[in-house]
Amino acid sequence: MTFGDPAGGTAGGYFTSDLSIDELLLVEEVGFEPLELVQGSSYFHIGWSSAPWTTNMELANVSQMMLAARHLAMKRLTDQAAHLGADGVVGMRIEMEREGHHAEFVAMGTAVRRRKGDGAAWRDRYGRPFTSDLSGVDFWGIVRAGYRPVSLAHGVCVYHVAHLSLGQWWKSLGQAQQNMEHAAFTQGLYDARELAMARMQYEAHEAGAAAGVLAVDVREGSHGWDSHVIEFVAVGTGVAPILAEDHETHAPARAVLFAQD
Repeated sequence: MTFGDPAGGTAGGYFTSDLSIDELLLVEEVGFEPLELVQGSSYFHIGWSSAPWTTNMELANVSQMMLAARHLAMKRLTDQAAHLGADGVVGMRIEMEREGHHAEFVAMGTAVRRRKGDGAAWRDRYGRPFTSDLSGVDFWGIVRAGYRPVSLAHGVCVYHVAHLSLGQWWKSLGQAQQNMEHAAFTQGLYDARELAMARMQYEAHEAGAAAGVLAVDVREGSHGWDSHVIEFVAVGTGVAPILAEDHETHAPARAVLFAQD
């Protein structure tokens, strides 16, 4: 197998999966069969970027690189899933390991195929297998509720938070014993989070997630950068309604009373 190329395939019903037994049974219960544990990787060099000392601003080129690295790992994963004939990938995760100015991104998940043969209706608007970081249990729950996962969406923002100017630094010396807010840091955190969230929502919408984004996780990290450079990553699974009239959903909730003699 060469790098980035899909390979392998299932034979004779043999499959691999990192889903738990309970998750696997629930995925099967809503009409999907597991095919193979799929993976995509990318390895990037992180270039140097500068920002004015006393200015809050996004390091746009670094943001774009960190997002592009994740997208490339995901594309290689979905390419492998599509080669297997999968309609989606469940239980996805993207892990990053950084050493110096280099970072490795690895996307993993279980490729699944619709048993009824209507898998095309479960793919995203571009015909790619759906991706989701929902657990097998959560996947079962949303499908039974009438929704389908569309895409694991990301938003990334690498942001430089302003340092104190010389005048502000001298002033802070006289306030060293006081509790006080660092307004520039607070504003920078708000700005970076909002940019990451907005980009995640846009990416989900572009993939066809008409109903919203579930299980959103916003992570903050520095990855060894300067303490005034932070990265926010927003991740969530975009979902859309299942339009098939014969789709089986949960029965309406009912109150159940147990009586004992």
